[in-house]
Amino acid sequence: MVNGILGKKIGMTQVFDDKGEVHPVTVLQAGPCVITQLKRAGKDGYEAAQIGLVEFVKGKNLSKAMKGHFEKHNLPPVKFIREVAVESTPEAAAQSAEKSTEQGDGASGNGTAKVGDKVLVDIFSSEGYVDVVGVSKGRGFAGVVRRHHFGGGPAAHGHMFQVQGSIGASSFPSRTFPGQRMSGHMGVDQVTVRNLKIRGIDNDDNLLLVEGAVPGPKNGYVVILKAKKPPRERRGFAGSTTLDPLKAAKKAAAGKTKK
Repeated sequence: MVNGILGKKIGMTQVFDDKGEVHPVTVLQAGPCVITQLKRAGKDGYEAAQIGLVEFVKGKNLSKAMKGHFEKHNLPPVKFIREVAVESTPEAAAQSAEKSTEQGDGASGNGTAKVGDKVLVDIFSSEGYVDVVGVSKGRGFAGVVRRHHFGGGPAAHGHMFQVQGSIGASSFPSRTFPGQRMSGHMGVDQVTVRNLKIRGIDNDDNLLLVEGAVPGPKNGYVVILKAKKPPRERRGFAGSTTLDPLKAAKKAAAGKTKK
């Protein structure tokens, strides 16, 4: 089973939960995707799956190398391709030895995925959080106030507000240190937003609703992964199985007094 899926950012809206509270969500088109290649530890040095987002692509926009790559396994042409990790389940590990002799170029070492398999949004049905990787919007040439959130100078008449100020003394060190925050190109950077809570899944239309903002413009490509480090439940909010430290301390103190 693969660890993620490719998609597009549709836009933002809001949803209400059972308590009537409103939550801002981003609607993502998650898939459908197809596995175009499998990386194996014996041949490539690592385990991964190359997946592509299935969408209409003109054949003239593909190189001959990519056409041959897809025609090798009779796959549809795709434009957006990324590699994601492959998860190994206990059942797959038990079956890997039995299927090792039957594996070809399209079979993986864990026996769960092969080239040509579809990857749909239902891989997140048992997940609570996801990590989303996207490319931020381009802002062009930006100053330090916008780019680095500088406070700026006085805003009264006769002053320049959006200025950087001093960047070092003239006598010593008589130079600008590397890494000095200055104005320059802003945006078009790969940004990863972690632990976005899943608020809804539409398996029919391949839609995923996540709470919060996602980097990139509308119709921008994103990579949606299962949360690497999902947040732990807050103490006292996970239900009856959660241990209340205050009640536990009082119970322990009461037991000592009885003795």
